Amino acid sequence: MANGGPVEHGFPHLETVRASITALYKRLSYDTVQTFAGSVAPADVAFCDSDDLYLGAQRVAREMVRHFRLPDARLVVGFREMTHAANVELAAGPEYFVELNERFRRHRRDIGAALAHEVTHVYLHRLDLSFPGTRENEILTDTAATYLGAGWLLLDAYREDAVSSQKLGYLTPEEFGYVLAKRALVFHEDPSVWFTSPQAYTAYAKGMAEARRDGQQPPLTGAGWAGRRRYARDRRHAPGPRPGVAYAFSPGAGGDLRVSFPCPTCHQRIRVPVRGRVRARCSLCRTVLECDT
Repeated sequence: MANGGPVEHGFPHLETVRASITALYKRLSYDTVQTFAGSVAPADVAFCDSDDLYLGAQRVAREMVRHFRLPDARLVVGFREMTHAANVELAAGPEYFVELNERFRRHRRDIGAALAHEVTHVYLHRLDLSFPGTRENEILTDTAATYLGAGWLLLDAYREDAVSSQKLGYLTPEEFGYVLAKRALVFHEDPSVWFTSPQAYTAYAKGMAEARRDGQQPPLTGAGWAGRRRYARDRRHAPGPRPGVAYAFSPGAGGDLRVSFPCPTCHQRIRVPVRGRVRARCSLCRTVLECDT
């Protein structure tokens, strides 16, 4: 939790974020991901200063449990002085103890954001989905929370001005914006209408620009002129190494040339023959892709 200190910006964890989206589709399946088409509604996690602290926190926790379809999970929420924003004890269940940073007694509107991250930990724990390494696993958790409709709260908790700052989670604001944008492009949802933080709008816009670039890389037909020209040059010299690009050429079983590239939706690699205009369908997320190979 960045609290008054410098906030990291940009896309330093993008490779892990993309791997997290792929892992979600592989573990959950396309059909299960589609059941999360509706995000957590702002009204369902609203928290004002007049609300009872503990009853309000339990109410928001129950809403997160409902969103992630964990009907038998019971969360007990408490508060204490700690470095991190929150912590959850990942036991066998069905009861889980969540500790929130003492500062949330005074910043109650961000309790939903903290609980979104911790309940996602419980959800992934039950799925037995994790990455090696603490940081990678936390990035997976932030990505899953955001892609599955609860993490917009984490971006909305980001606030920064000349004298103070606050950010929750392990992703940068722009990376949260990127995952929100990937979700928005799949579910045709505009989360920006829920933001109360002015800085969240800016981060989301930068994330959307990066997410759209995923669909503008060759051999996709949405690639720009410069990208298509480089692709044509690389194709002539295939299958040698291609530094700095996501696509790769390789010989097929019959000696024909094939190209592999990441799906712009789920980032699983797709392999198609090099034969001009080709329509491909990702087997993982079922996205239909128009390619010019």
